[in-house]
Amino acid sequence: MADVLSILRQYNINKKEIVERDDQIIFGEFAWPKDVKTNYLEWGTGKEGVPKNYYTLDCILFLLKNVQYAHPLYVREAAASNVPVVRRPDRKDLLAYLNGDTNQSASIDKSAPLEISLQRPTQVKRTAEDTSNEIEKKKPRLEEEQVLAAKRNWMNKIDAPRETTVLSAAIASSSLHEAMPPEKIAAFKAKRLAIKRTKIKGDDDIQPGALEQRSFVDAEVDVTRDIVSRERLWRTRTTILQSNGKQFTKNIFSLLQSIKAREEGSSRGTHGVPHTPSVPQPKPQPVAGYNRYEQESFRRNEATEGFNIETTGTYHGMTLKSVTEGASARKAAKPEPVQPAQPASRPVSQARPPPNQKKGSRTPIIIIPAATTSLITMFNAKDILQDHRYVGTDEKKAQGAKRDNEVLIQRRKPGGNTVPYRIIDNALKLSTEDWDRVVAVFVQGPAWQFKGWPWDGNPTDIFSKIKAFHLKWQELPVDNNVKKWNVTMVNLDRNRRHLDRASIQVVWEVLDKYMAKVKPHLRF
Repeated sequence: MADVLSILRQYNINKKEIVERDDQIIFGEFAWPKDVKTNYLEWGTGKEGVPKNYYTLDCILFLLKNVQYAHPLYVREAAASNVPVVRRPDRKDLLAYLNGDTNQSASIDKSAPLEISLQRPTQVKRTAEDTSNEIEKKKPRLEEEQVLAAKRNWMNKIDAPRETTVLSAAIASSSLHEAMPPEKIAAFKAKRLAIKRTKIKGDDDIQPGALEQRSFVDAEVDVTRDIVSRERLWRTRTTILQSNGKQFTKNIFSLLQSIKAREEGSSRGTHGVPHTPSVPQPKPQPVAGYNRYEQESFRRNEATEGFNIETTGTYHGMTLKSVTEGASARKAAKPEPVQPAQPASRPVSQARPPPNQKKGSRTPIIIIPAATTSLITMFNAKDILQDHRYVGTDEKKAQGAKRDNEVLIQRRKPGGNTVPYRIIDNALKLSTEDWDRVVAVFVQGPAWQFKGWPWDGNPTDIFSKIKAFHLKWQELPVDNNVKKWNVTMVNLDRNRRHLDRASIQVVWEVLDKYMAKVKPHLRF
């Protein structure tokens, strides 16, 4: 849909003529009423609840005609002509857009409804002077009659019926018969038609009216009949299951024989059928007397109708030999008792575990706060305690890190060895045995962090059993609760990241001394 403001800008830049006739303004193929609204907002409208108001076409066109005047004089002329005025704040921006100095404007509302143009100016009533001028401008072409005659002859040749004989068509088509005998022309035509019969027919070979007489359904039927005539039946669901080149008894039994020979060994397979060892007959057991409480013993063969079938047997884990020889051979082949392997001799120091070593896992456990406001969380615990560098929780989330229920870190000791530590933030999932492996806790400040813990959740009793640490920024004050508790402070500097390793190394130094004294049975 044409935009009246864009067309006005295009005509103004290209210096095209804009026609004003009656109450319409005509731009070549488009025409609008003079009072049609454009999509250019008036200054001060469309903001903070003020309804939108747009400049009209005659208002902007009057500004272009009187752009040479100063603004006060332009306002006086517009008031005398009873035309709306373009406000001073919009004057400079609007003229820059209409003259092509700028391609866009902030006051142009792209969501404004576009007005539909009126009829084309060619359909507008023309005056008698315009009609006379147009008649004078039109001049007849001298060659028009000759061109029309040539076109008429060419159409007659195309519409000529195909039933015309080759000889008459050759004579009537052109003046070639004056330079060549008609019989020779007919021979050329016949040769050309014979060659065309061996090729695909084009649109020129179809007689006029043949396509109209033939319906679409008839054409589809012919195409389908041609496709079906070329089809051939390859397989059906019955013939696909039949095999002419394979025989079950010959191929499948040969595979079974090869598997049997491979299990029994190639040496035994060359000597014929392997000898089946004699199986001693079991002694008949005495028939027990009748017992009314053991009725199931008298109905053991009802399910198999007297046949010797093991209804609870299975062939899982058995070889082909054991299956073919039957259950009697399986009962006879009793496994030899396996001598227990003698344990290798160990040093005297390893013959007995140390007295303080407890059964189960020896991996120490460190508990951190579950709150996201804490400096150490499940997102950055591995970076802080294993890599000795602080990375913010928000930064880890931005990198796509996922929160785990627990983290296993590897603490690298000065000698090059690594010791695993288990990091968790939910202490309520720990069992009684797990609490014996808890060696450290990072304190956030509030006492509700220890709700549901052993020792009645009393921080004083907890910190006497477990080593406590408090991680904070160096410039921030210490929490009041932390001041009263037995907690080791770990201060981090916001601006000097190279000091993180030295600050975090204090945690491991204090923790090694504590574990050597209180919990030497754990790995550290």
